[in-house]
Amino acid sequence: MDRRVRKTREGLFEALIELLKEKKFERITIQEIAERADVNRGTVYLHFEDKFDLLNQCIDTYLQQLNESCRPIRPDESPETSMLRTFEYLESRFEVYSVLIQGDSLPAFRLRLSALLQQGVEQQFDLRVHDARINREIAVQFVTTAISGLFEWWIIRSMPYPAAKMVGQLALLLQMHGFYGAEGDPPEKTSVSDRR
Repeated sequence: MDRRVRKTREGLFEALIELLKEKKFERITIQEIAERADVNRGTVYLHFEDKFDLLNQCIDTYLQQLNESCRPIRPDESPETSMLRTFEYLESRFEVYSVLIQGDSLPAFRLRLSALLQQGVEQQFDLRVHDARINREIAVQFVTTAISGLFEWWIIRSMPYPAAKMVGQLALLLQMHGFYGAEGDPPEKTSVSDRR
């Protein structure tokens, strides 16, 4: 994508996020978005069909960035390291994700975030869970809902604990519920849980 096009689109996404802090999506107009981004209305329509298309692409972009933040850098990277990178990324972009998660008119973000988390949980389940007693479908739903709910709780409450503390606690909870290791294996030690 051309650098100018990318910069214009990013400016429009930022303008939309700023407006969402002030009012519900239904009340935001294309003209307001254009003015906030310091472009004309025609520029908005050059990149997006309407404000709904802008919102959808905005959500897709921020979810893609979130997804990229948690991908393992090395094949042998621990899930805790990936989770820590994700929580730290959310800390660095608090205002954006706070608006997207808390917006009353933005259930689409929460649904798509949950679907994205589920993909990652399914991959980790297949790699790490070897206990035949654990039903894959139930476990994936349980863990996806738990992580999604934890993200929302943490962001809505203005991140009351640092990223490392959140990851350490989450890792312990997942280990306690059999999500890591084979049956009978002791929970892995992680330096992340010790950080404050």
